[in-house]
Amino acid sequence: MSKNKYDINYDKALEYWADIPPTIDGVLGGFGFISDVDINGSQIFLNSLFSDENPPSRIVAVDCGAGIGRITKHLLLPNFQSVDIVEPDEKFTNSIEDFVGGDNMKSKIGTIYKVGLQEFKPEKKYDVFWNQWVLGYLTDEDLTAYLVRCRDSLADNGIIIVKENVTSSGKVEKDEADSSITRSLKQYLKIFKCANLKRIKQCKQTNFPSGIYPVYMFALIPQRNNDVNKNCSIEGKDTCN
Repeated sequence: MSKNKYDINYDKALEYWADIPPTIDGVLGGFGFISDVDINGSQIFLNSLFSDENPPSRIVAVDCGAGIGRITKHLLLPNFQSVDIVEPDEKFTNSIEDFVGGDNMKSKIGTIYKVGLQEFKPEKKYDVFWNQWVLGYLTDEDLTAYLVRCRDSLADNGIIIVKENVTSSGKVEKDEADSSITRSLKQYLKIFKCANLKRIKQCKQTNFPSGIYPVYMFALIPQRNNDVNKNCSIEGKDTCN
């Protein structure tokens, strides 16, 4: 399998985001008007996980690919004691505290990691990893390796949450402007399996406007066997058994 068959270019992605203003409309690609609906759907999903038999603790979460901190401010800070942030664009990280506002909220922001997810090596402490509209910037191999690192960094009962666009065509679609891809639902499920992650909940975001990609939320926990299948194939026949 090619390590980068879709020609994802991390430098090109950084160059694209360097020209994007640090606003909600900017980080949502002109779709700032969907932010409230998006956060509401995420909160409902998070509430369902908190009400499970073995819920995650609400001590520390991490916002992965945080941008200006939209999810940090409106979702994670209200639900967790502390939130770490991963965001490679310095313009965005410099905007986060002002965007979050309020001393009480700012005091709950933990460490800000100015790196891409392909370089992020999390500590073993997180109750929730929140990944939204960011995983399409990673190659399949880097995404699988990243999810393995997240898996191994979960606290007891910790959960990895993925919220991403999926293609209606069932095929991978490339955006040349920012060097990202949109994966199919089937491909995400294969990657989760290859990272030895068990999908415990899946939900489609509702009330988004027509004409945009379907958006799915996934809650993932480690499989009992914590070793990645060395023979895993993300394309073609799924050999993760």
